[in-house]
Amino acid sequence: MDTLILTGLVGLAGALFYTLWEIFLRPRSNPILRLAGPHPGFFKNNLSELLNARISKHVHAAYVHAFGRTIRIRGMHPWEERVLSLDPVSVKHILLNSTRYEKPWQSRQLISSLIGCGMLAAEGHVHKRQRKVAAPTFSTSSLNNLRPLVFKKGMELRDKWLELVALQPREKEITLDVCHWVSRATFDVIGVAGFDYEFHAIQNESNELFNAYKEMFEIAISQGDGLSTFVSIYAPWVYKLFPSHISRTVARCQEVIHRVAGNLIQDKKAKIEEGVKSGKPYNGRDLLTLLLKSNVSVDISPNERISDDDILNNINTFMFAGSDTSSLAVTWILYHLAAYPEVQVRLREELLSALPDTLEDMSVLTEDEVHSLYATVENLPFLEHVIKESLRLVPPVHSSIRVSTEDDEIPTSFPIILKDGSVDTKQTLSVRKGDIIHVAVEGFSLDKAFWGDDAWEFNPDRWDNLPDEAAHLPGLYGNTLSFSFGPRGCIGQRFSLIEIKSFIYTLVTTFEFKLTERKIVPSNVVLTRPYVSKHFHEGSQCPLLVSRYTGPRKS
Repeated sequence: MDTLILTGLVGLAGALFYTLWEIFLRPRSNPILRLAGPHPGFFKNNLSELLNARISKHVHAAYVHAFGRTIRIRGMHPWEERVLSLDPVSVKHILLNSTRYEKPWQSRQLISSLIGCGMLAAEGHVHKRQRKVAAPTFSTSSLNNLRPLVFKKGMELRDKWLELVALQPREKEITLDVCHWVSRATFDVIGVAGFDYEFHAIQNESNELFNAYKEMFEIAISQGDGLSTFVSIYAPWVYKLFPSHISRTVARCQEVIHRVAGNLIQDKKAKIEEGVKSGKPYNGRDLLTLLLKSNVSVDISPNERISDDDILNNINTFMFAGSDTSSLAVTWILYHLAAYPEVQVRLREELLSALPDTLEDMSVLTEDEVHSLYATVENLPFLEHVIKESLRLVPPVHSSIRVSTEDDEIPTSFPIILKDGSVDTKQTLSVRKGDIIHVAVEGFSLDKAFWGDDAWEFNPDRWDNLPDEAAHLPGLYGNTLSFSFGPRGCIGQRFSLIEIKSFIYTLVTTFEFKLTERKIVPSNVVLTRPYVSKHFHEGSQCPLLVSRYTGPRKS
């Protein structure tokens, strides 16, 4: 008995010491504490203002002015100090060294609880294996085959809007929530292109699988609160014992997804196996077919292959990342075109010039003609500038965080200011294992030191002559972090751009867009979503005035 008591006391003392070390002693010896930074007060943090998309550009500018580009900020609780870096050399180092700087376990837990451990949540060898299997799926040739499918859905959305306009013949323009409609269309795109499945979301919202995905994303992300998120991350067992409305809804939606999408995976596998046996290979062009084929190819060794659960998790990841981010990108582009009518006119003229002189109706295009048209649209310079500028001004992902997996010296290109006002003589930032780095995606995109005094304005012409400072910023697309950077850069970037350019081409050549009297503001709800000012409770929306374009088809 004495031994048992002694063992218990030793264990308790060890746990107490570990708690004291992690909360009080370790942070005090952390070199991050030497950095200059804002003091929010003991019971407050800096995240509420940094993550508020309506004021964050002002916050970033004020922090840089007061504390330099390597800043200490308060995280979730009083003993969590983070680094906010707005130094491009530092952030480039962090994103390039993806095994040294991973997503924190809290982020991975939250993502996995919704869509499983796909490429968005996986780290280390698991992420590397999944990405290797998926790489052929997102090759240029594979994605080019999907162009006609995307164009077809763009035209279906166009025809649906023409129907809605025709229903009100006395009105010159109607009000449409373009965010809602474009989201339905991108779900349709990822359904057909992703796993050869028709949601028919543009026509109606009755599909079981479509509603499961939409309801799960909406209630867990857009309608979730801080307390439910905290419990989901740190004490998920609580909802197993005492289910909440949100946890019950997520569980019900996940059951539908596992049943319906799981059956789709098994059906695809059966078709592929039957093709092998019959000598007539199954030639599906959807991402699921390509993923399954890649998984059993000779290029993938048996120990590198991923399970059916991993396949499903990545299909869920494609659904979330492939529909939500692209729909928001298109929505914000349409909003900016409505806010800047002169830009809209210029873009429409350029888009209309791409249509062959002998053809005025895209609905009669053959697949070869769609490929030819997209090849022209893809290289239209002003369209490219408008997309880059909208993604720069409102990046779908507002910010991200990484945690160091080992001690490191991060290179810097700007002086590091210490809390006593002095400048560190080193040209590196010392971080320890477990330190958290805040990557301000929007912060870089709107930094006037890089982009010029008009950095907060919508100006597509800036891309004709970028400042040298902006031209050297890290990023996969347009010198921004909209699609991230490094080994964990967005694998679906090219697919997303096919969606964006196809939809913008189809919609802007058919309709004119104007702002309503309702003010649209951005809000960071996992992604940067549009809301009507003072009507946040109504959910994400972007109402615009839409009318049929009746001007000349050629200039």
